[in-house]
Amino acid sequence: MQWDWSAVGDFMPRFWDGVLTTLQALVFGSLIAFALGLVWALAQRSSLKVVRWPVTAVTEFIRNTPLLVQLFFLYFVLPEWNVTFSALTTGIIGLGLHYSTYTAEVYRAGIDGVPAGQWEACTALSLPRARTWLAVILPQAIRRVVPALGNYVIAMLKDSPMIATIGALDMLGQARQFSAITFLPTEPITVVGIAFILIAYPASLLMRALERRLVR
Repeated sequence: MQWDWSAVGDFMPRFWDGVLTTLQALVFGSLIAFALGLVWALAQRSSLKVVRWPVTAVTEFIRNTPLLVQLFFLYFVLPEWNVTFSALTTGIIGLGLHYSTYTAEVYRAGIDGVPAGQWEACTALSLPRARTWLAVILPQAIRRVVPALGNYVIAMLKDSPMIATIGALDMLGQARQFSAITFLPTEPITVVGIAFILIAYPASLLMRALERRLVR
């Protein structure tokens, strides 16, 4: 087997398009996962069973079904009810929804880790419930879980190639399409593999450094 540098050059325009798609899916999917995960976590702490039980059931269902099945449902089944999204938008929603159930558990652990004295102090000061959460509890809880949230961003990056199964051409999707046209799979897939390493490994080192700094 001989490495074909010209194939790499031909692939690069497609590669950069795939990078853009991957980053869009990662950034917007992460924002959905962070925001919706916090909503799930707070809803699961509700004193109302009519809120807590359905939310728990939904998050458990999503967490325990494969991401690929969820992507297929969103892209192929929802149009049966006249709900249609583009492939990229579906991928973003699918990734965000799936990982929101994991970030919910991270937030829950962070909230549970806030010392009981903080809750008691808020009660003693007669702080309104909203201010207790926004000014005291959540800032401490989120600070504790930032590294764990970062780890899920890296996990989402590694799962992002699944969106190619519904037609959103991320890096790997572009590589597969290019190799199908040129019959040269080695060069594009190798380039994509290296790109994932160059993104994921420094990010993991950053998360470790951030974790060490926050636990001081």
